Amino acid sequence: MASAASILRFDRITKRFPGVVALRDVSFEIERGHCHAIVGENGAGKSTLGKIVGGIYRPDGGQMYLDGRPVSFRSPLDGNAAGVSIVHQELAFCPNLSIAENIFLGRMPTRAGLVRKRGMADRARAMLDGVGLRLDPSTPMGRLSTAQEQLVQIAVAVGRAAQIIIFDEPTSSLSAAEAERLFAIMQRLRGEGVTMLYVSHRLEEIMRLTDRVTVLRDGQFVQTLETASTSPDEIVKLMIGRPVADYYPSHIGAQPGQPMLRVEQLTSPGRFENISFTLHAGEIVGLAGLVGAGRSEVARAIFGVDDLTAGTVRLDGRPVVIRSPRDAIAQGIGLLPEDRKRQGLVLSMTCKENLSLTLLRRLARWLFIRHGRERSLTHDYFTRLRVRAPGIDAPIAGLSGGNQQKIALAKWLAQRCKVLILDEPTRGVDVGAKAEIHALIDKLASDGHAILLISSELPEVLNLSTRILVLHEGRLVGELHRKDATQEGLMRLMAGVAAA
Repeated sequence: MASAASILRFDRITKRFPGVVALRDVSFEIERGHCHAIVGENGAGKSTLGKIVGGIYRPDGGQMYLDGRPVSFRSPLDGNAAGVSIVHQELAFCPNLSIAENIFLGRMPTRAGLVRKRGMADRARAMLDGVGLRLDPSTPMGRLSTAQEQLVQIAVAVGRAAQIIIFDEPTSSLSAAEAERLFAIMQRLRGEGVTMLYVSHRLEEIMRLTDRVTVLRDGQFVQTLETASTSPDEIVKLMIGRPVADYYPSHIGAQPGQPMLRVEQLTSPGRFENISFTLHAGEIVGLAGLVGAGRSEVARAIFGVDDLTAGTVRLDGRPVVIRSPRDAIAQGIGLLPEDRKRQGLVLSMTCKENLSLTLLRRLARWLFIRHGRERSLTHDYFTRLRVRAPGIDAPIAGLSGGNQQKIALAKWLAQRCKVLILDEPTRGVDVGAKAEIHALIDKLASDGHAILLISSELPEVLNLSTRILVLHEGRLVGELHRKDATQEGLMRLMAGVAAA
């Protein structure tokens, strides 16, 4: 039986997909006005449960109760009508439509059969202002950064005045400053009596924001804990069945090798200007900055995705001309992009096909792919990265976000690039897999690879990097060595209130 304070109750919820049971007999309840965390490893069923609440999926078994009444949402529209909104981990917008059109898609305000564009723009602007986002509602969605898209999605959920909001990895694309803005919004919502389901791998956020924590493992309910009476270590043990120690990189003690990549006066008008730095063999250099500072733009320029207006790139001491990603790969440069779905993976392909996409020349004999070698290589990286999938031939679109990220990373690990640019390498990845990815990145550096690490998680940058470069509004404003770097110091540089 549900308690009197319960707003949402799950009774033996089960959800199956081809080859996998995502949820099995999950039962627990969520109290009204609470912020309730749902945690677990990638593939544990967290996002699946959130999508059932939001009406995206229908359970194959069990019953969900809202305010004590059994409910069965057939679509997200049913969920919205019942007062449920969801902020997705994976963004899904129409890039050719404006921000306002995306916000009101399917429910545009009309008069006499005509869309009231001015009224729609005014309402959209008010929703954007509610999350501190100063954007013209007529701006095409395709021009926004990933972080701005995430904030638009949050603005939609908050602006609908929902009684239940599901946040699925909401800070995965946000800088520290943007995340703080979200936390302030959540505090306001809690004061207004809104119930929140918070799905995240970031335990420091869970300990700070939530009242209760429910742990799922392999699609099954493990335990619900009071946040105030538990600890991150206890949560991790329940999630993965073992403690995870802080990882200390071994490459730090080694002497960096020869200059591998040298970037000089790199400039792209409106994005960044006069960027110069050097990456040595066996070194991890962090690149930090707020959203819009130009971190990803610098990475894309080096990799040949965006045109360069000025500047030079040297590899192993010789100048190279990179006009496309094909040129970059041929020179031994790899890029793990920030947005895995749009830039890092081909969702219509299988896991195996995605992993081997950059390796086809190496795997080919004459004009034919050696499929045995391809399968062996894929199995090897599935094991090393603990990818959870029905098999290597499973469609990658059906995997959880964290497991998709593992495949996107494995593609470049298998390529054995001399220079590897990692843009948010652990975005949406659970604590256990994150430690494993950190170990893999460290091993790459120890083996002599040069790595440029871009991350919004300052602890990740501080822990892995030998040096940290800081961007502010498209300019390089500081460089800190590991021994001199602190979160406070980095934040001051990122915000433009100090220089180093």
